[in-house]
Amino acid sequence: MTHINKLLIGFLTILLVGCNTTQKTEKPNYVQQHFNKQEVSIAMRDGVKLFVSIYTPKDASKNKTYPILLQRTPYSCQPYGADKFRRRIGPNQTMMKEGYIVVYEDVRGRWMSEGTYDNMRPYIPNKKDNNQIDESSDTYDTIDWLIKNIPNNNGKVGTWGISYPGFYTSYSTLDAHPALKAASPQAPIGDFFFDDFHHNGAFLLSYFRAIGLFGAPKDTPTDTAWYKLPELPSKDQYQFFLDAGPIKNLNKYYEYTKLDNTSKLNETSVKDFFWDEIVNHPNYDENWQKKSLVGHLKKDSSKVATMVVGGWYDAEDLYGTFETYKHLEANKSNSYNTMVIGPWSHGGWARERGKHSVGNVYFGDSISTFYQKNIETKFFHHFLKNTGDDNSGLPEAYVYNTGNNKWKTYPVWPPKSTIQQTFYLEENQTLSRSAAAKTAKPIKFVSDLTKPVPYSEDIKTVFTPRKYMTDDQRFAARRPDVLVYQTPVLEHDMTLAGDIWAKLQVATTGTDADWVVKIIDVYPADAEENKSMQNHLKMSNYHMMLRSEVMRGKFRKSFSHPEAMIANKKTEIDIHLQDVFHTLKKGHRLQIQVQSTWFPLIDLNPQTFVENIYKADAADFKTQTHSVYQDSKIIFNVMN
Repeated sequence: MTHINKLLIGFLTILLVGCNTTQKTEKPNYVQQHFNKQEVSIAMRDGVKLFVSIYTPKDASKNKTYPILLQRTPYSCQPYGADKFRRRIGPNQTMMKEGYIVVYEDVRGRWMSEGTYDNMRPYIPNKKDNNQIDESSDTYDTIDWLIKNIPNNNGKVGTWGISYPGFYTSYSTLDAHPALKAASPQAPIGDFFFDDFHHNGAFLLSYFRAIGLFGAPKDTPTDTAWYKLPELPSKDQYQFFLDAGPIKNLNKYYEYTKLDNTSKLNETSVKDFFWDEIVNHPNYDENWQKKSLVGHLKKDSSKVATMVVGGWYDAEDLYGTFETYKHLEANKSNSYNTMVIGPWSHGGWARERGKHSVGNVYFGDSISTFYQKNIETKFFHHFLKNTGDDNSGLPEAYVYNTGNNKWKTYPVWPPKSTIQQTFYLEENQTLSRSAAAKTAKPIKFVSDLTKPVPYSEDIKTVFTPRKYMTDDQRFAARRPDVLVYQTPVLEHDMTLAGDIWAKLQVATTGTDADWVVKIIDVYPADAEENKSMQNHLKMSNYHMMLRSEVMRGKFRKSFSHPEAMIANKKTEIDIHLQDVFHTLKKGHRLQIQVQSTWFPLIDLNPQTFVENIYKADAADFKTQTHSVYQDSKIIFNVMN
């Protein structure tokens, strides 16, 4: 196996839990024993052929029919070859054994499919002719062929996928084929400027090595990896990016040769087109706007039943999960829309490890198995095998409280019983329910770009990390460039349910800055120990991060038209933090941390306004002094 292929398989294992790799032994597995496999290329309306792997149950008696489950993916249908089988197929093992036809498709321009790949191909809302295609037309044409050509199908189709395949699942509900009855977008990408590769326009350096998966040019179908992933010359990710300096110094990692239509790498040096896209579109311009999918979901009149699935601690696509659900919910014509959010990291619901933890925090046993058997299987079984009416027996919101480790169900989300509560950031590290006096002085801190605040004390050279979403934040609380505010010890349980808004009043000696807000549950000194903990940590006084987000100062008014901050002028910075469902127990404290660097999770802001950070010079990066005023506030939705 080549080095590139090893990198590929390693990344897919990290990115898409539950993803299947090539079988390594000749011993027949369950899929091989119970399914037939065929490989077909299906012609789309413009003549381009897309590759599919079809797994059909061997039990094909005369009166036996099965629904079709379709996953469209940029990550490969492998293993290729009609005699090579995945070890698992479908969303979960229960469904694999209950009788479904399972189909995987390489999307246009990827792996064994023909055509040109477009990273988050824009949706064309108008009626398309034979020369106009998008992912909805490709899905429609694929389903149409499957329904007409696969024997023993019952005429009903469901789509599912995690992460990027989740994006294609959301897309399938637009201009949907009549046979498409159910879709489950799981951790779906929603908008590249706000999740996945960016957070509110700030580039995720942690995703730097993943760029090559999506932007390497290719002109011909291939069953082997044609791209390369950057080899960083250091195991210390923090030091590597710090020493690299401005982002433009990283361009060299994305210049390489191109796979041409002879299936060989030619000698022409080309740029990775996705990296080039990021570098040349630093703002939320037309390029990113047209690729956004969530804005189209509310305009569709689709009757496809939808179940959006995600994890409270998804470091990659939390925005996409909630925005997909909320936009679908705003579409009153949609016949069915529900959401399931559990205590998982990215895609964690697709596998079971028994005792479930994210990082150092334990949440319970067999949580993924419960979801797979009692929620996911029930959803697809109802709409694809039963009557398919609007009542599947599932609630509107099936959500896991990450503070008391219990599933709860609600007819609406957020629950109607929530009320808004505002906490103000005051001096002496306090969070107060009452506003500070207008004459209160700000708290200042120095943001030194040569010593940025790390996102964790445990930094590894990986793709976007996962455990940091619940990591202990004591290391940050003890730094002079991190402001800390917390309540007294809580006398009663407090349950946060819904989204969070931070409305900061700030100033800087520079003309730009990043503003990072973290919401933290501080455990008491006598907290019980957790076997999932790293050896050097104790749960006593553990600072568990619940939610966090960054806002780049220049985007405070508009993501499309950035403006410099005025030096030393008090300015409001609004930061939307995604939903939580967490009970801070009696004896705990609610804490807020505010900082201006978060490295190397996100790139460094020069702290002086520049038109394009990706082209900034070393001289643009300057240490500045920031101020946070005491009329800054955090607004929570709290359950009565």
